[in-house]
Amino acid sequence: MVKIAFKNLSAAEKILKIDEEAAYISAYNAMMKLGRVLVYLNGFKPTDKHQHKTVVDISYRILGDEFKNLVDKFDLMRRKRNQFTYDISKPLSESEVKNAIKTAYDFFESVRTEVFSKDPQLRLFKF
Repeated sequence: MVKIAFKNLSAAEKILKIDEEAAYISAYNAMMKLGRVLVYLNGFKPTDKHQHKTVVDISYRILGDEFKNLVDKFDLMRRKRNQFTYDISKPLSESEVKNAIKTAYDFFESVRTEVFSKDPQLRLFKF
C-alpha cells in the first residue's frame, strides 16, 4: 500500500498541470493510504462510518505530538476534500494543491520512518 501511495503522490504532481482538484484528491488519497498503513501496522482497523476521520485521529495518536501540525494538515485536507466534493462552489487554488502535495510527501516520510521502526525488514523494499 505504501508503493501505491507513493504512486498517487507522483501522479498528483503530474495531474496538477491539468486539474487541481484531481491532483488534490490524489495527494489526499496517498495520505489516507499511508494513514491506513499506520493504523493496520499498529493493530487497529477502522470500521465505523467515519473511517477517514478515524484514520486521521489514530495517525495522530501513533505519531504523537511531534507530528501534530502535520496531522492537523491531514485533517484539514480531509475536511477540504469533503467540502469541494459536496459543494462545487468552492474551487481550490493551485497554491493550496501544491501545499497539499508537499504535506502528503512530509506525511509519507513520517509514515515510512514509523513503518521501518516497527518492522525493519520492510527496509528491504524500495519505497
